[in-house]
Amino acid sequence: MFPDRVLSGMRPTGKLHLGHYHGVLKNWVQLQRTYPCLFMVADWHALTTSYDDVSVIEKSVWDMLIDWLAAGVDPEQAIIFIQSRVPEHAELHLLLSMVTPLSWLERVPTYKDQIEKLSHKDLGTYGFLGYPLLQAADILLYRGNLVPVGEDQVPHVEITREIGRRFNHLFGKEPDYQARAEAAIRKMPGKTGKRYAELRTRYQETGDAQALATARALLGEVQNLSQADRERLFGYLEGGGKMILPEAQPLLTEASRMPGLDGNKMSKSYGNTISLREDADTVAKKIRQMPTDPARVRRSDPGDPEKCPVWKLHEVYSDEGTRDWVTAGCKSAGIGCLECKQPVIDGVLAEQTPMFERAQPYLEDPALLRRIVDDGCERARALASETLRDVRAAMGLAYK
Repeated sequence: MFPDRVLSGMRPTGKLHLGHYHGVLKNWVQLQRTYPCLFMVADWHALTTSYDDVSVIEKSVWDMLIDWLAAGVDPEQAIIFIQSRVPEHAELHLLLSMVTPLSWLERVPTYKDQIEKLSHKDLGTYGFLGYPLLQAADILLYRGNLVPVGEDQVPHVEITREIGRRFNHLFGKEPDYQARAEAAIRKMPGKTGKRYAELRTRYQETGDAQALATARALLGEVQNLSQADRERLFGYLEGGGKMILPEAQPLLTEASRMPGLDGNKMSKSYGNTISLREDADTVAKKIRQMPTDPARVRRSDPGDPEKCPVWKLHEVYSDEGTRDWVTAGCKSAGIGCLECKQPVIDGVLAEQTPMFERAQPYLEDPALLRRIVDDGCERARALASETLRDVRAAMGLAYK
């Protein structure tokens, strides 16, 4: 069994907005305190849909990385790296492409959806068809078994799990596999080996899920097994072969509650965003210019917060007392729209203040950011090389 490890990434789109913060980055900051995490700039993925204009990629990468750090992603707690600086991603993608059925890629729900949404682009390329496989390689390369995603991205994790399972089925059967597994059982101390064998039999004969869970926990506690023997016994437990790649699981995250300035989802394509590090005057101006309840034509007209885009921002930034004040004041026309917007302005600026402070060192000295990325890429490559060593050996490519 592989240790819990989180892999997540973002395509470089330049400076990030508060929708990115509430939808992704806040969750990353929490995850890095609980799990070993790798956070990846997915610059190769950017090419799958934007290969016709690569001029903005480099600047977008550095702008986005500063925003990650500004949001609280900590290079002391997580590995921060750039996908294209770890060439093992490409090699694993190539090797997995040899065994991944074409039909699996064609049935990914977002494939046809994106073809329709981006009909103005020429997406009849292998890179676009194969991007779920590249995404699977990203995850499997670090044996990341936990993938933070929203519900719409769960199919990508499912295909990653299927690809890992297929690879293990095809290549996990090493010569004398059963004899090696039984020898590993004999290495287990005391009655532990006998207990493992009993649990394995119970699971394989009756499908007892509790027996499977108990046996997995038992293997995790045994101290004198090598990693290779441990992987053999995890596979032997379920009647398969040696587990070379993990079966990834989705780590479901809440959908972003951050609305845009027009009440719709905050998105650059809608032109309704507030950047993470937008200056205070611009933030205040944008919020003051937000549309409100159409019924409030005059200051004396009562309104309904539920029909006002500003209310959605109050749900993010205001406490219960402030929301009660807004509700009562709006419905009675006791407060004007500009008064209503001020607590939101104050809340956004308070959220952004530490972001400016965390970003400043990297703006003053870009070499600091480069060093963080260099270190992260080196650490990522060390993990990636371990996986590729095992994958090459399993596929008969470890000869010299």
